Amino acid sequence: MAARRPRTPQERADHTIDKIGKLAAGAVKQVKAKSNPAIEIPIRALSNVAFNEQSRLIELGDSKQSREFFNVSMAKKYMQTFLVAEKCKDLLTSGKTTSIRDLFYMAKHTIKGAKENTFDDQTESDAVIEDLEVTLDSLREELHLFAAKRGSMVGPMVIVDAGDTINLGRMGSGGWSIPSITEENVIQFKSCEAEYILLVEKEAVWHRLNEDKFWRKNKCVLVTGNGQATRGVRRLMQRMHKELKLPVYVLVDNDPWGLYIYSVIKQGSISLAYESMRMAVPDARFLGLRSRDFKRFKLSDDVRIDLNKEDEKRAKQMLAYPWFEAKQWQEEITDMLKAGFKMEIEALSNKDISFVTDVYIPEKIAKKDWLA
Repeated sequence: MAARRPRTPQERADHTIDKIGKLAAGAVKQVKAKSNPAIEIPIRALSNVAFNEQSRLIELGDSKQSREFFNVSMAKKYMQTFLVAEKCKDLLTSGKTTSIRDLFYMAKHTIKGAKENTFDDQTESDAVIEDLEVTLDSLREELHLFAAKRGSMVGPMVIVDAGDTINLGRMGSGGWSIPSITEENVIQFKSCEAEYILLVEKEAVWHRLNEDKFWRKNKCVLVTGNGQATRGVRRLMQRMHKELKLPVYVLVDNDPWGLYIYSVIKQGSISLAYESMRMAVPDARFLGLRSRDFKRFKLSDDVRIDLNKEDEKRAKQMLAYPWFEAKQWQEEITDMLKAGFKMEIEALSNKDISFVTDVYIPEKIAKKDWLA
């Protein structure tokens, strides 16, 4: 049986500080033994992930790469790893959190006696943060780091956010802004009258549904990730699905990128395969938009957008992914390629501005016309 993850904020902090300390102690031990200091970092790439058919999740494999100090091509990255770890330890010790942007500036300086910077660009520190996460088996949030907010939520539900009680049914046109850290020590669910969660890819479509009060008429929690859902959005939805037993429906564009957004919600992503069990919802249901909806709802030719070469390439790549091997997904992607066009969710507005609210979603759910 897996060890229980620490629950209280202080337990979490102490646990992560201990992991950082062990990483540092290992390096010191290697130095004292006069060996080449090195860190073994799990590889976060397609070559090191597998689809577990039993759990229906993308999971990280066992392959690792060695990051060595006495190696010209690795020395800087080795130094950066410990520099980021040090800054995270300082945050944990002080009980403060900061953004990944702030951490970049906290760690950036010119190396004494040289003209070399510790970091030249935030992409460097972001990559090191992810390496540190998977090496320590600790989420970015457990390192007291957060990213920019991107996502909104509204619905018949009351939550507690960092001690403040918030009624998600009284958030106006903008909704509640979903934070980066949505763990149970920050967000608690006080009451919920919703019957399901509807995740909408597009913010514009979310605004249409919110203005039409779709969530009130249909008793659902309405969420948007403004494109690919952030970690905070995914984690919060998974928590609501597990803790509140709410089904999850996903409405995305009819293109390869929309399908992939859904797949990330459903079984996780390659880059975050080590945390799929905390972010993915294997039972998530795909509402569309689908290629066959063009004829079914008698949409105008004006809404069709020709697939470009990048679209076709991406669709063919997805056909080869193990998590898209199921018959319904092979047919769905093949249908798109055969049709030769894609559609945005907003295409439904060609019928009527509230067609998505009044007809499309209610009919799909009532007839159980989804893919899972």
